[in-house]
Amino acid sequence: MDHSPKTETSFGHPASEPGHGTPPSPPRPPRKPVTRGRLTVRIIIMLVVLGLLGAALYGFNTFRAKAIADFFANNKPPPTPVALAEATVQTVPKYLSAIGTLQAARQVTVAPEVAGRVDRIPFESGARVKAGDPLVQLNDATEQADLLAQRAQARLAELNLERYRDLRRSQATPQSNVDQYQAQLDEINANMKRTSALIGQKLIKAPFNGDLGIRQVNVGDYVNPGATIVTLTDLSQLYINFTLPEQAFPRLSVGQDVLINVDALPGRDFGAKITTIEPQVSAETRAVKVQATMDNRERLLRPGMFANVRVVLPPQPNTLTVPETAVDYTVYGDSVFVATQQKGEDGKEQLVVERKAVKTGDRLANRVEIRSGINPGDRVVVSGQLKLANGAAVVPAESNPLTPPQSLPQN
Repeated sequence: MDHSPKTETSFGHPASEPGHGTPPSPPRPPRKPVTRGRLTVRIIIMLVVLGLLGAALYGFNTFRAKAIADFFANNKPPPTPVALAEATVQTVPKYLSAIGTLQAARQVTVAPEVAGRVDRIPFESGARVKAGDPLVQLNDATEQADLLAQRAQARLAELNLERYRDLRRSQATPQSNVDQYQAQLDEINANMKRTSALIGQKLIKAPFNGDLGIRQVNVGDYVNPGATIVTLTDLSQLYINFTLPEQAFPRLSVGQDVLINVDALPGRDFGAKITTIEPQVSAETRAVKVQATMDNRERLLRPGMFANVRVVLPPQPNTLTVPETAVDYTVYGDSVFVATQQKGEDGKEQLVVERKAVKTGDRLANRVEIRSGINPGDRVVVSGQLKLANGAAVVPAESNPLTPPQSLPQN
């Protein structure tokens, strides 16, 4: 038995002996080194491929952009329906505007001149009274008794005076006695007048026609001089007190017409006339105080109401105006959209809007004065501006519920 050692492979298997088993594989040929020329060729090929890909991507994007442009060119949105109105030249009224307060021409707080206890109140709160109507009766029993006594004293003094006058005619008494009894009678008459005046003061009457407020006393109350009993207001005539800047002073005159309106009666103007202009300008506010007087026999207005005041000035001719809804007011300035006929890309005429900055003036009965920015006859958009931009195509709407009236108030 052959006990010679056998050769094993690294995997534990017996190595093949020469002449036995699978023949050994031929040795691999050595790798050829990459030459510089071959590397250049490869780079060129890669650049060519990248160039083709870039060209293809560019061509695709160009085609897509053209397709989108063609789509929008062939599918333009329809013109926006808007309401239009012309800018017109008119003769418009001019005003000086102010804020005022209504005041009663006659208003008093009814109060007693003397102290006393309330015996009678012959009126109801809110009643309408005439001048001389009794309002409150204070207790005057003591004064009435004093008056009766003084009348009796006066009759006796008259008798004594007449007796001494007869004696004086017969030279039976000196003239000094006659003078003494004359002075006594005069004193009694003066006391009677004082007592009668005190009785009259205890009957409080209405000083003029007017409306009473809410009474502040009751029967049995003891009132002191000056205590409030009730207010009395004459509503037939009112004052309107307001102020204007000193620049307006040369444009004011007594008798000038004034229009006022109040929040309680919107849409209605009341007429008045300037009756007083303060002769000096306030050094603190640089304003002049003005008072106008108005008739209020309809009793629609009340003292204390807040009033919007417009002093009427001579009308201004040749004033350019547009409807108030045409003006877009912003912090950057006022503007309007003006519609003009232009040719589109297809050569057809169409209305196109352009935003134009304007300088506005006074507001005049749902219209606005335009001092610069547009011309007479320009067509402006009065509704639908929120959907517009510069260059947008528009079409006039068939109806416009937002269009304000075009007329202006006449003086």
